[in-house]
Amino acid sequence: MNDNPEDRTPLTNWSRLRALTPARIGLGHRGASMPVDEVLRFGLAHAKARDAVHEPFRAGEIAAALAAPGRQVIEVASAAGDRATYLRRPDLGRMLSQKSRAMLASHSRRSDLALVVADGLSATAIHNNALPLVTAVLAHIEGRAISCAPIVVASQARVALGDEIGHLLGARMVLMLIGERPGLSSPDSLGAYLTFAPRPGVSDAARNCLSNIRPAGLSFEVAAAKLDWLIDEAFRRSLTGIDIKDDSDALLLTKGAARLPNP
Repeated sequence: MNDNPEDRTPLTNWSRLRALTPARIGLGHRGASMPVDEVLRFGLAHAKARDAVHEPFRAGEIAAALAAPGRQVIEVASAAGDRATYLRRPDLGRMLSQKSRAMLASHSRRSDLALVVADGLSATAIHNNALPLVTAVLAHIEGRAISCAPIVVASQARVALGDEIGHLLGARMVLMLIGERPGLSSPDSLGAYLTFAPRPGVSDAARNCLSNIRPAGLSFEVAAAKLDWLIDEAFRRSLTGIDIKDDSDALLLTKGAARLPNP
């Protein structure tokens, strides 16, 4: 049997299809096995995914990059004291350490939106993508009648940690930007989770999520525009989650699609 993926199916142009997706398609074979180069590519992708999970989070650098005149940034940590504990105990990643809880309580004041930047399962995603995404999001928010709490940079964090952070800060809504579980083609994927009336114990059904935010996925500009639409809709309806259908694509098509790159 021909093991060249270009010739295996005459009706399909494998090179053209593979150029359209990072998915592993049309790999060919050598006997009963994959070609050596594909085995090596798979091993490299797996190593990048593992590295993303274990890369030390440079929280101080992220906080310094996010700081600006008139913009306060606070660093906190979950109750998971180290990476090994974080990976074994997801529950501890959903609650603040006692020190961080006390510090945030001292900054409590009523605000509309709390923005949290967290390492999650891929510090690589935050290091590569957090600053341009935050910049794009704030470009939509700043100058409008939306009051913002201090930006919080959270270490050893799970998504639900944003609920306690937003609650302690007195925010009506929390936007959690977090490194997603690395895939074999996306070790630097960033997720954005929006939750109205944040508080410990909120169900995941009460959140809206945008996934795969990165240059090779959903662009920063389009993600920020979608989040802007969701934030407005959430404030209008006083809720987030499954009861809000994301109709932002229609708005992008009618208002400014020409100014945005394709997602």
